[in-house]
Amino acid sequence: MTAGQSLADGAAGIALLHQETGARAAMYTALEQAVADGVSIADSASLYYGAPALAFVLAGTDQPGLARATATAAAGTATLTRRRLGAAHRRIDHRRRPEYAEYDLIRGLTGLGIALRRVGERDLLGDVLTYLVRLTDPINGLPGWWCPHGPTRDQPAPPGGHSNHGLAHGITGPLALLALTLIDGVTVDGHAEAITRVCQWLDTWQRQTSEGSWWPEFVTLDDLDRGELHLSRPPRLSWCYGAPGIARAQQLAGRALGDTARQRTTERAFAACITDPAQLGSLVDRGLCHGTAGLLTAARRIAADALTPIPIEPLARLHQHTTPAATEPAGFLDGAAGAHLAIAGTTTRWDACLLLC
Repeated sequence: MTAGQSLADGAAGIALLHQETGARAAMYTALEQAVADGVSIADSASLYYGAPALAFVLAGTDQPGLARATATAAAGTATLTRRRLGAAHRRIDHRRRPEYAEYDLIRGLTGLGIALRRVGERDLLGDVLTYLVRLTDPINGLPGWWCPHGPTRDQPAPPGGHSNHGLAHGITGPLALLALTLIDGVTVDGHAEAITRVCQWLDTWQRQTSEGSWWPEFVTLDDLDRGELHLSRPPRLSWCYGAPGIARAQQLAGRALGDTARQRTTERAFAACITDPAQLGSLVDRGLCHGTAGLLTAARRIAADALTPIPIEPLARLHQHTTPAATEPAGFLDGAAGAHLAIAGTTTRWDACLLLC
């Protein structure tokens, strides 16, 4: 794959930073680098790679000179989405379990839905939502999103697969998109019921500690059989798998359904985790995916919608005082571009690609 057209670590992500900061010339240069070797609409394309990545970035600018490129990227995204939807529905028809790459934010249909929402393709977005509703229907007694493989590529899969809960790769990604679109007024049959179904599942696995409540990154078949988690403490405080992403998805679900009790519970859980030294100490860098930038960006959105004030100034100071790693890459998801974006703001709503707004 060609790195330039990657939103995660290529020039497309760098363009997003320059767009937010108003550095127009630098943005154009990054976009030229992103498309230098073509733009993919292959099945491996996604919100974070290829035409959908470019569609997302370009939709954030109103420069007349980019109108043709914007339309081309949007058309490619639509073509890819229809093809991916067809494959996903056939899989469900045959009662097979999905890989999370079918539906997740980073590589799947939730991410394509975010790109469609950004470019204003409401009809096709509705088709994605219909698929996500269907994804929540059980298959042979397990949730429809239950994956036959493991949560990471570098470790053996647990027997029987798993239910992934991370915002980047798990069911809270579809939950957040379903909630955001319900708030937008873009709805499909079974929309609210699907949100409720996912929330009830998460409620089953919510755990309480003296510091507050938390949710596991994933649940295995063994966990399900025992009714107990393989974990005894909250997971790492990251956007991609931990409380920042899971909490934001549930806060959005509470807002979408008018469920203020869920909102308050989720917001209390988040407020507790960001004052827990042990959890703050689990942050490994200043990036968006696993680091302080992701925590700060999620916190900014959670605090803006919170029913009770959540102070985030300490998180801003933590992020600004986190020293860049000597090997920090330049890119968006794990690198300097994302770290700078967390400070730059959200004028262009760039953090929609993180499912935060």
